[in-house]
Amino acid sequence: MELYIDTANIDEIRQAAALGVLDGVTTNPSLVAKEGVDFRTRLEEICAVVAGPVSAEVVSTEHDGMIAEADELIPIAENIVIKLPCIEEGVKACKTLSDRGVRVNMTLCFQPLQAMMAAKAGAFLISPFIGRIDDVGGDGMELIQQIRQIYDNYGFDTKILAASIRHPQHMVQSALLGADVATVPFKVIQQVLKHPLTDTGLEKFLADWKKTGASIRKTPAMA
Repeated sequence: MELYIDTANIDEIRQAAALGVLDGVTTNPSLVAKEGVDFRTRLEEICAVVAGPVSAEVVSTEHDGMIAEADELIPIAENIVIKLPCIEEGVKACKTLSDRGVRVNMTLCFQPLQAMMAAKAGAFLISPFIGRIDDVGGDGMELIQQIRQIYDNYGFDTKILAASIRHPQHMVQSALLGADVATVPFKVIQQVLKHPLTDTGLEKFLADWKKTGASIRKTPAMA
């Protein structure tokens, strides 16, 4: 499963990229507003750090406006992916852009037929929002499973990007169900590398090694 970070914070992106496991970045207007930065400038900074797909979301809600905004975002970098909402006008714009060879991330997906329509329109990514479905008493994982089966049944190439991930268990479940990508906040990336047994095990190993008085490094030869 590919790993994207869901943020517009450049420091978090740099830290995640330094791990050597980051495959891409997703942003949205809310994340950019939180940072209080110029949208285009921040996208340029992100694309300079991450070579993989960087999703940049339009804010228009009608086809022509979406295409006009996409045309402003595409030249920023070769790895820009245009992010469109799963609405009628968004599907139309997805078809227009995908026919031009532009990669599109269809976002705000909450039911399987939205995902099917996005795939038929040539979307590169579909973003089902797991956490938001769970928040209203639904089952976000059931949606991932349904989309996976539909895509496998009909050979759609669109990648399933599990979004709105709240915690590491969401990542585990998404991976088990066959999501192609998970996009997560930086805090979740940090959480997946933590386990109390890892910490206590390492502490014991180091304490035992200290008792040996040995060193792995070679001692410099005396002159």
